[in-house]
Amino acid sequence: MKKSLVVTVAVCIGLLLAGNVMADIEADKKECIAKCEAAAKMINEKGIDAAVAEINKKDGQFVSTATYVFMQKMDGTMIAHPMKASLVGKNLIDLKDSEGKEFFKDMIKVAKESGSGWVDYMWPKPGEEKPSPKTSYVLKVNDDVFVGAGVYK
Repeated sequence: MKKSLVVTVAVCIGLLLAGNVMADIEADKKECIAKCEAAAKMINEKGIDAAVAEINKKDGQFVSTATYVFMQKMDGTMIAHPMKASLVGKNLIDLKDSEGKEFFKDMIKVAKESGSGWVDYMWPKPGEEKPSPKTSYVLKVNDDVFVGAGVYK
């Protein structure tokens, strides 16, 4: 009897914790969308140079503990990235994640065909080498540029 009670309590705690994690991920996904929309608004109102300068700031308005915004051209060239400055100016169209997925091609396809959406891939967390599962929201700003922001799963 005591053993089944302990198991039941453990299962309930596990479900509660899993529910909290899922709620956190959903909140982080909403933040990704909001930050992308704000970045697109800045590009449209203040110009691409002002947005690039702000997006590239590690402590800027487009970086939080949960996510950060990056900006790319539709040809795959990274325009702004606050966590990996070494990517800026590079064409990443053919870059594959650790599982062989050409995720930047997928991002471009989503931006061009749907205007916005989510792309799953593997990417190292800031400060780490090993890739982790990540999903990024991408938003087409115009025919030349899209922005994205992701959350680790």
